[in-house]
Amino acid sequence: MSLEAKLDAAAACLRAIAAEHPDVVLANSYGAEDMVLTDLIVRLGLPIAAFSLDTGRLPAETYDLMQRVEERYPSHPVTVYFPQAAAVEHYVKLHGINGFYQSVDQRKSCCQVRKLEPLRRALAGRSAWITGLRREQSPTRQDLQVSAYDADNGLQKFSPLLDWSERDVWDYLRAQEVPYNALHDRHYPSIGCAPCTRAISVGEDVRAGRWWWENPESKECGLHQASPLKRPA
Repeated sequence: MSLEAKLDAAAACLRAIAAEHPDVVLANSYGAEDMVLTDLIVRLGLPIAAFSLDTGRLPAETYDLMQRVEERYPSHPVTVYFPQAAAVEHYVKLHGINGFYQSVDQRKSCCQVRKLEPLRRALAGRSAWITGLRREQSPTRQDLQVSAYDADNGLQKFSPLLDWSERDVWDYLRAQEVPYNALHDRHYPSIGCAPCTRAISVGEDVRAGRWWWENPESKECGLHQASPLKRPA
């Protein structure tokens, strides 16, 4: 399928989502895919809100992009959610400031505090959310659906770019001159918290730089379950 056809399909998907779920929200992590969706939503004039999770340990380049996005798309502000200070303090007291390197359990506990709890607040009372997930990003995302019921959060979840390739994403960003994270130009295809993200080498999987000390099968933080239950939107 050509990029033009994929673009038409994504636009149709976003229009349908906005019509059926007026309270839908875009989860914007400021990755390349989320910037495509942000630009599309603005170009289509859709009333789709957006939020982002500031874990407190994001790279400086991500904060720079957050500012650029605010200036580029003033009509579509992004609501930022932060972790609860007391929960962060408790985690650091128990495990240390970088305890997430010690085990998968400790890393997931950190994600719980810094990402999952703020996500619950961001999604509270909503019937649907939109993500920039793509199948080719990770082995854990091969069975995802464009529209699926997110049982963990109790709402519908949409991934309009699920079948886009990395080249599709970058062709769109460059053609539309959409701002993106400067780390992408330094071989960071997937960007999360600074301590948990590194550059990758040529030929490595696009998610190899995330939690690189773990096995590929565990490389999810809990924001996106491997196989959400499929249900009609």
